[in-house]
Amino acid sequence: MATRKYNVGIVGYGWVSGAHIAAINATAQAEVTAVYSSRKLDPTELSARHGGQITCYEDLNALLADKSIHVVSICSYPHQHADQAVAAAEAGKHLIIEKPLAITWDGCQRIQKAVQKAKVRTCVCFECRFSSQFLTIKAVIDKGLLGRIHYGEVDYYHGIGPWYGQFRWNIKKESGGSSLLSAGCHAMDGLLLCMGYDVEVVSSYSTHSANADFAIYEYPTTSVTILKFKDGRVGKVASVIDCLQPYYFHVHLVGSEGSLLDNKLYSTHLGGLDKNRWSQLSMKLLDSGDVADHPYQRQFEAFFTALDKNEEMPLTNLDQAMRTHEVIFAADSSAARHAHRRH
Repeated sequence: MATRKYNVGIVGYGWVSGAHIAAINATAQAEVTAVYSSRKLDPTELSARHGGQITCYEDLNALLADKSIHVVSICSYPHQHADQAVAAAEAGKHLIIEKPLAITWDGCQRIQKAVQKAKVRTCVCFECRFSSQFLTIKAVIDKGLLGRIHYGEVDYYHGIGPWYGQFRWNIKKESGGSSLLSAGCHAMDGLLLCMGYDVEVVSSYSTHSANADFAIYEYPTTSVTILKFKDGRVGKVASVIDCLQPYYFHVHLVGSEGSLLDNKLYSTHLGGLDKNRWSQLSMKLLDSGDVADHPYQRQFEAFFTALDKNEEMPLTNLDQAMRTHEVIFAADSSAARHAHRRH
């Protein structure tokens, strides 16, 4: 087999890194050749588990000094992202960064400044944009089947309790940040993908479950955010990580020529449809929070193809992710103000 073009170093060896390694190695363009972890890892065992030859580092600077590594994938805890991404950019490495970019807006801006100065390329893991569901939804919108969307709601329901791997660090304010930052950011990003970024007003409220399983969280685990766009359109995002129900990524878009509800469509542009019945789209719905089910491979292939062309990648580059994070931090700030007024 021909040598792959890009060697990738993984930063942080935990739950999400396994999905990154599998997806990167499944592309024809790149392979994981190094892993940094604060824990001591056995390179022989790691190489056997993932295939290929993997060098293990306990010093991040040593990995970043490895000139054979072209791309660094940040899979560490969210509160570590900013410092590690800045260091990787300064070392001249292209970046794959797990969501959220950082736990603070200042951290996000530090990453952006470092990336711009180093002139490296970026891929931010809002990988749901590469899912069958959102690729189909975006095609429906772009073909004008919904007309002008004046109302949209995209909601994230996923109970992240003690039974879930992310729970052990997600409960901490310094690591999870907020319901939106820790998980519901995918829903906010989905709404902005569908309706655009020209947001004028952000208003948000937050609350929490009375269930004992969620009592340990250091921040409110449910939030609902209303967005008003500059042209008067309205959107809503609920982020609910304390629910007891199956995973549900809800999408409802209402336009001047039709509506879309999850995997169902009605459009006046499709002549002969029964206006009293939905038509079902055959796309695969997002139905799991497990990173093994996320469309990373499709996203990473797009990133490596963009690197070949020395271009920014489509759909999930840093500039787009910054705009989503700006709205998220505005929502969290609004929720905090409203909570303070209640007390």
